[in-house]
Amino acid sequence: MSSKNTHFTEEDLEKFDWLTLRKDMDAALPIETFTEKFIRKFKENPFVPIGCAATTIALSYGVWCLGTGKRKMSQYMMRTRVVAQGFTILAMVAGVTMTAQKNFKI
Repeated sequence: MSSKNTHFTEEDLEKFDWLTLRKDMDAALPIETFTEKFIRKFKENPFVPIGCAATTIALSYGVWCLGTGKRKMSQYMMRTRVVAQGFTILAMVAGVTMTAQKNFKI
């Protein structure tokens, strides 16, 4: 077993400057849990999670109706799902637009 000299030159350390940058950025940014981030994002644009929930509910109930033989209700729920998806996309576009305008004014 041979022992290697693990001394780094100044040039070697410059190759790893992104490590110190990462540490500096982590220290500057607040650490946020998933729940805190969800609540913050929900407050910024509440229509996106509402639209996602409506889409999921319409899809789930529509599939359940299809399985139980309620074809008319299943078709109605699939159409409702498409409307809910459209609402969600519009909410996302509106949120991005409002955020861009907010950042542009600064």
